[in-house]
Amino acid sequence: MAEIIKVCEQKVDAMRFIGKKYSDDDRVDGNFGSHWGQWHLNGWFDAIKKKIDKHIREIYEDGDAYIGLMHGGHDKPFEYWIGIFMPDGTDVPEGFNYIDFPAGKLGVCWVQGKEDEVFMHEGQCGERLEKEGFDVNTDWCFERYVCPRFTAPDENGKIILDICFYIK
Repeated sequence: MAEIIKVCEQKVDAMRFIGKKYSDDDRVDGNFGSHWGQWHLNGWFDAIKKKIDKHIREIYEDGDAYIGLMHGGHDKPFEYWIGIFMPDGTDVPEGFNYIDFPAGKLGVCWVQGKEDEVFMHEGQCGERLEKEGFDVNTDWCFERYVCPRFTAPDENGKIILDICFYIK
C-alpha cells in the first residue's frame, strides 16, 4: 500500500512547461501510460531538452524530472499533459505546446509504494499539504518522475512518485 513519506516546500523560478496535452478521450485502459511509452519511443523529452544549453537540473531542484501535469476535473474538462519544465521563455519545438508558470512555491509529497500503488493520490496529497498548514492552489497539480527515486526500487520493490501543487 502506498503512503506519503515526506512533505516539503520548494521554491521555483518562473518556468515554461513544454509538452503535449491529452484529454479523458485519450485514455487507454483508463490511463495515459501508452502515451508515456510514445514519448520515450519518439525521443520527445530529448527534443525539448535540446532547447537549452545547460543541464536541466540547473533550472530547479529535481528539474530533470519528467512531468504529468493535470488541470481541470469536476466542472471543467480534464487535461493531462506530458512534458517537462524548462527555463522561462524557452523556445518551443514544433509539434509541442506550452504553459508559462510564474515563480512561486511548490508543496511536494513523496508517495512511496510499488509502481501500481503510487498513482491517483492527488486528493490525499492535497489534503495532507493543507493539514501541514499549506494554502494549496488546486488549479494545477503534477506527478514528478524524479530519477532515481521513481526508477530504482528499494529492497522492498518500492519507488517514490512526487505529487506537487503550487502553494501560496
